[in-house]
Amino acid sequence: MGNVLSDPSSYRRLVGRLICLTVTRPDIVQAVNILSQFMHQPRQPHLDAAHRLLRYLKTTPGQGLFFSVDSDLHPWAYYDFDWASCPMTHRSTTGYCVLLGSSLVSWKTKKQHTISRSSAEAEYRAMANATCELTWLMSLYHDIGLECSLPIPLHCDSQAALHIAANLIFHE
Repeated sequence: MGNVLSDPSSYRRLVGRLICLTVTRPDIVQAVNILSQFMHQPRQPHLDAAHRLLRYLKTTPGQGLFFSVDSDLHPWAYYDFDWASCPMTHRSTTGYCVLLGSSLVSWKTKKQHTISRSSAEAEYRAMANATCELTWLMSLYHDIGLECSLPIPLHCDSQAALHIAANLIFHE
């Protein structure tokens, strides 16, 4: 498990800076998400993992976001989940990314609020989160005077979640 850090303030500052960096580096979001769960009582292995992440960042300076000038403005999204992935709470993790053409504009990785009884339920919750983000993006489009053709592609890999979304009789 490792020793508790005698002064956790340096760990907290480092993770806070890493959280700010996730705005332009979506490749580190999951790692920073995990590191941030130990802010209250960080241990030496957590600090070692944060330093490992810093070494990764040092070797990949050009891996930030790229916005293409030639990209169209039609949104589309991917989402996925990891069922009961948290060893402490057994909650599932949701992740999605929204693109405008070929440019990544929105992403999120977060533990789900409830414990799902099945992978299909966790997948459906992940789909709902991604759909909420797309709905918000459509209202933003409307507010700034842009038109968007519907439907917006939302890519997933779960037949169970697709059946639940298409037929409300399958769930409560």
